[in-house]
Amino acid sequence: MSTAQAPAINMDKLNAFIGQFVTDLGASVHAGMVVIGEKLGLYKALASGPMTAAELAAKTSTDERYLREWLSSQAAGGYITYHEATNKFSLTEEQAFTLAHEDSPAYLPGAFELALGSLAAVPRIAESFRTGAGMGWHEHEDGVFHGCEKFFRPGYAANLVSSWIPSLHDVKAKLEAGARVADVGCGKGASTVLLAKAFPKSRFFGFDYHDKSIEAARESAKREGVADRVAFEVSKAKSYPGKDYDFVAVFDCLHDMGDPVGAAAHVRQSLAKDGTWMIVEPFANDQLKDNLNPVGRVYYSFSTLLCTPCSRSQEVAACLGAQAGEKRIREVVSSAGFSRFRRATETPFNIVYEARP
Repeated sequence: MSTAQAPAINMDKLNAFIGQFVTDLGASVHAGMVVIGEKLGLYKALASGPMTAAELAAKTSTDERYLREWLSSQAAGGYITYHEATNKFSLTEEQAFTLAHEDSPAYLPGAFELALGSLAAVPRIAESFRTGAGMGWHEHEDGVFHGCEKFFRPGYAANLVSSWIPSLHDVKAKLEAGARVADVGCGKGASTVLLAKAFPKSRFFGFDYHDKSIEAARESAKREGVADRVAFEVSKAKSYPGKDYDFVAVFDCLHDMGDPVGAAAHVRQSLAKDGTWMIVEPFANDQLKDNLNPVGRVYYSFSTLLCTPCSRSQEVAACLGAQAGEKRIREVVSSAGFSRFRRATETPFNIVYEARP
């Protein structure tokens, strides 16, 4: 018979951890609530002023009983505000800014749509832990593509033209004068369209291997009135067409590629002699210990479900992961023959690197 003693449990630490669990469990199911609110226009309706559940139901053509439950969950989570005296619900300026205004630089619902879409792959990814098999980006649910575009677009809108481009050597002047630009891994074209609207004298070419995203990008270009100077084409990062680009950009996708060094080498040979490559990557430090924080948790989790399986499904399967960090990105760029590399600027969620031949 074993004489080993059961470990002593510190009740304060146990209760603190259970409290963390309750917060995380609430956040997990709350993600679905946010997606419902965005899909049905509930936040946008509430932004017009305080309403009872019945008033919101009438305005949005939804069922009052479901709305009462949804509103209660949102109020408990701090995403909407409950007024006990009137039994009405409303959004503060900050809540409306992040939940009801799609043109806001801090619009949040896309992140939850991306999360729910990613979680749909859990059974397959769990099996991949045993087999080591990959899962291509195109194999995920549509919510991943829609959510990804909604998730990243606000950050691009807030930073791309105002700070990221100016942080690069001579790029803004070239774009203003008229440049040839390739947006590689453009997805649904949010970044490409933003650049095209800001720099009307330049010509833009967006490339992505996912055909459905390219179709959506073309529609977006037409809708935004830039289709005359933006062309989208289905093509892989290692083989997209064109030469002498003044500027090549990759947004939050280099780490997803199976062969990032091969892709980087193709970028280099497609650039003009004095061209610039801008690499936008998720914010990450080089050491794991420095990424053990809320932002790191988000990115490591998405990387487990999306980024690492995507790279594993391709040739080479480098699997940089969403928290690659500057040192590993520098190694990729240097291995491809670039002689100049620097961190140009950063935000809490992204790092912008500049590479030149």
